Amino acid sequence: MILTRDVIRREIAAGRVVIDPFVDDQVGPASIDLHLGDEIRVMHPGPAPVPVTDDVDYRAITDVRSLVTPYPLAPGETIHGITRERITLPGDIGGWLEGRSRFARLGLMIHVTSGFVQPGVASRQVLEMSNVSGRTLLIHAGVRLLQIVLQRCEGNAIYQGRFARQNNL
Repeated sequence: MILTRDVIRREIAAGRVVIDPFVDDQVGPASIDLHLGDEIRVMHPGPAPVPVTDDVDYRAITDVRSLVTPYPLAPGETIHGITRERITLPGDIGGWLEGRSRFARLGLMIHVTSGFVQPGVASRQVLEMSNVSGRTLLIHAGVRLLQIVLQRCEGNAIYQGRFARQNNL
């Protein structure tokens, strides 16, 4: 079941859900707003095909860039962003990253395919951001671009995968 504002606030007060940094007005009726951090990862230009295999490393074909100035996200382009907030969840709560409608209406997809946040994480969340509009979108650091919808799990599990403690792009 999806957690509502009162339950989210209780879980935060009990220290079971930690959003850092956090201010109370980030909590909506059934989600928590999250901000885009100060860096993005941009794919190298070039015509060479990228092998989609189990051992592909996105870092080999991308560069980290600062968002001190807004980034012009071209139509059809995908970049990686990262949440400003570090999210820590207990083993019985998972979550879903969802874009905010005001930005979706501009053609900005906040996470292309990997919107699930595993129970037991303690990390910043990487965002696969794509521009599906016909116009360039200027991407600014610090904007509340997305939200996390929290969901109680049946049972308890702790994610121990490669990105369980991720702090940067």
